[in-house]
Amino acid sequence: MSTDVLPARRAAPHVLFLYLAKAYFWRFVVLLIGITIVLQTLDLLANSDDILAPAGAGMDSLLKYSSLRIPQIISLLVPFIGLLASLITFAQLNQHSEVTIMKAAGLSAFHIIAPLVFVSGFIAVGDFVLNETVLVNANNELAYWQDNNYALQLPERPENASNVWATDGDTYVGVKGVTKGGTILDDVTLYRTNKQGVLTEMTTAKFAAYVNDAWTLFDVKTFDVQNHKEETKSIMAWKTSLPPDRFLALSVQPDKVSFWTLLSTIHELKQEGHSVILLNAWVHQKIANPLSILLMPLLGSLVGFGVYRSGHLFVRFIGGLALGFSYFIGDNLMLALGQFGTVPAFLAVWSPFFLFLFLGLGIVIYTEE
Repeated sequence: MSTDVLPARRAAPHVLFLYLAKAYFWRFVVLLIGITIVLQTLDLLANSDDILAPAGAGMDSLLKYSSLRIPQIISLLVPFIGLLASLITFAQLNQHSEVTIMKAAGLSAFHIIAPLVFVSGFIAVGDFVLNETVLVNANNELAYWQDNNYALQLPERPENASNVWATDGDTYVGVKGVTKGGTILDDVTLYRTNKQGVLTEMTTAKFAAYVNDAWTLFDVKTFDVQNHKEETKSIMAWKTSLPPDRFLALSVQPDKVSFWTLLSTIHELKQEGHSVILLNAWVHQKIANPLSILLMPLLGSLVGFGVYRSGHLFVRFIGGLALGFSYFIGDNLMLALGQFGTVPAFLAVWSPFFLFLFLGLGIVIYTEE
């Protein structure tokens, strides 16, 4: 008889592991699909007038908008759906006394949570891959389409375009657009200052071109602040040490480039002595955001490890939601502080993660009894 019982006991943890993993995974999938459809529908209704405004726009435009928005919605929802799926899974296990049965069989709280964390790890990897492949391209394409008022016939998309600021000695350089690998700059403004930092001269140009290792400004207006004189030139040489790659690197928008592109940009800017505070915060966030779903089973365990007949299941469910939302709020707040340099980037991005990790572990240990 013992030879029959021992294999069954050894197999039981594996069966329970698969049971819990499947329960959590399918709830996650159903919730993700359902909430994504609802949010996408509401978003489409809110923006349909603008999308259909161009002449000839129809169902193709609506489908294109939906295909570009869905990756953004999914990426935004993944941690929240992980929290909801954890809470619902633990609530149902508790309601049917399955947690009590598992504990009676010798499983600890960590054994019960482990399958959910395991599945969350795979979801985190998938979320990271989605962000690095589909999402960055969708962000770029949708932003460019919106900038052109959802036009049906879009002009050729420039390689990069954004507001860029750079310094060249005592001169501050403002550029509205960066194209052609940084060799064409649109709406260039040069602010020259003296040693005391007082503005002495302002030069504006319609565009600048980098040809034969030299910059040339076109349609130039120069204003002398001290003499209040303005001078106009059709072409003027621009003597500067700023290379085209500098403008291309400075124009990088973190949510529209991949993790590896962001890392190389940071390395390049550091070598040239530029501040990379904002980019440093984002490079950490690109890793921390997908990993945040690993915390959700720990926070959701507040619902699972309490005696159901004692009541207060709904209260514990709301408490789990409150913990999850507290993490999202704290994470966004610290990210903003990290972008402005108020808090070091690593501390700003990872402190909420580790704080709620220890909080979740504390909940599990406390409710173990």
